[in-house]
Amino acid sequence: MICLGIDPGVGLLGYGVVSQAGDRMKAIDYGAVATDPGLPLCGRLCEIYSAVSRKIEEHKPDVIAVERLFFGRNRTTAEMVFQARGVVLLAASLVGRVPYEPKPSEVKLAVCGNGAAEKQQVQGMVRCLLGLDETPRPDDAADALAIAITGLSLAVYDCPGRVIVQ
Repeated sequence: MICLGIDPGVGLLGYGVVSQAGDRMKAIDYGAVATDPGLPLCGRLCEIYSAVSRKIEEHKPDVIAVERLFFGRNRTTAEMVFQARGVVLLAASLVGRVPYEPKPSEVKLAVCGNGAAEKQQVQGMVRCLLGLDETPRPDDAADALAIAITGLSLAVYDCPGRVIVQ
């Protein structure tokens, strides 16, 4: 099974692709998509859509997971991130997938066994679980791998999966 995990953002969107066979997980691909800050928001969202669509086409994930976010203070940042999430949800739905949307605490729980784990602990567990020599960089990529690991965990308990009937 293959999961594409997304850590949404307009300026920088993290992605991570993780495969699982039995109890072994492996990082297939990870990184971040930086959008051009000189573009209007709609242009940046187009860049995100294109990048996510390419990753879906390249890896053909069985599962897609995008972090559900909660913001308390910066409303402008929250609105932009929610728009980026919408673009990811659209890209997933166009290939017949309904993404899992774990909250940050659920990602921490799935990866570390503690819903209040610190960011460095999550990144260390991602490195350990995936057998990586180094912690993935940038942080958005490490977070996306954690989201992919969570998506795989959720998919195990949600058979036959989350597929849109078309």
